[in-house]
Amino acid sequence: MTPIQTVLGLETSCDETAAAVVRRHDDGRAEVLSSIVGSQIAAHAPYGGVVPEIAARAHVESIDAIAEAALREAGLGYGDLTGVAATAGPGLVGGVMVGLSFGKAVALARGLPLVAVNHLEGHAVSARLGADIGYPFLLLLVSGGHCQLLEVAGVGACRRLGTTLDDAAGEAFDKIAKAMGLPYPGGPALEALAEGGDPGQFTLPRMLLGRKDCDFSFSGLKTAAARLAEGVSDPTARRDLAACVQAAIAGQLAEKSARAMQAYAPDHAGAGLRFVVAGGVAANRAVRAALQTVAHANGFSFAAPPLAYCTDNAAMIALAGAERLALGLTDGMDAIARPRWPLDQIAAAAHPMHPAGRKGAKA
Repeated sequence: MTPIQTVLGLETSCDETAAAVVRRHDDGRAEVLSSIVGSQIAAHAPYGGVVPEIAARAHVESIDAIAEAALREAGLGYGDLTGVAATAGPGLVGGVMVGLSFGKAVALARGLPLVAVNHLEGHAVSARLGADIGYPFLLLLVSGGHCQLLEVAGVGACRRLGTTLDDAAGEAFDKIAKAMGLPYPGGPALEALAEGGDPGQFTLPRMLLGRKDCDFSFSGLKTAAARLAEGVSDPTARRDLAACVQAAIAGQLAEKSARAMQAYAPDHAGAGLRFVVAGGVAANRAVRAALQTVAHANGFSFAAPPLAYCTDNAAMIALAGAERLALGLTDGMDAIARPRWPLDQIAAAAHPMHPAGRKGAKA
């Protein structure tokens, strides 16, 4: 048996300042003792999206109070911890630096081991916060900044099966919502508008029809929907357009996931076929329903994190850190903040989705 780990997790990769305390028991079971998320939605709403410098400054102003609140809610002090885990990337590097620096300070002052966590690995283990899900499993990681299919064999052992060639699904939701004049954050607003809409009223493009791989593309869908939105003002038509967009995104996610399941199943039938969806878009009910249907049709069990752990949070970072600590994996004070950090670095190097010269957050 591995020792019990009680870990303070810190998450500052985008626009949520989050801290949590998670206890990993010796049987591998995770117990969330606290989870505090400080939202910056009001600060970014006037701009219709996240402004990196505003986000970084807000992290600096609130990280210490949020960490204290997480410990207080857990009924623990720094002396009760066995480790500190902080997101070290990928993300907006100014924000990542804040959480990682705070984590280093706590670890150094208290003599605790530090784990520099890949934010995507946090999402990969997030479903384990609400259920006993064993390795290996097939993962669809789908959020505002990421969209990829991964074979997760264990801690730090991920193989990429497919990824987005341009925009992430969550970004498509947000940008289309903005074009329709919906408030920020756009994804939940578009889902609410789509309620009761007819998903067959508008024709939207289906991308990569001739390709038999597991890669995604949402840029063409985003552009087509934004152009349609310019000429749609009737409330019923707007509701129908939102429903069409939601159905199109859910359909592409389900189609590519089914293809990944067919590639994954032959080598893993003896270990049990498990399909996990994680990330902010996993909170969308239509997307969940489409993915659950395709999972069961292909003989896979279906799991997703509790809604509180779909979007960015520190509980998933704490659990990822606790799992690494249980294996004796720690990082030094020279751990760096990384704007880019692929889970499958071999695949990323061999088949980069964004060739040299591409600039910006998706590079």
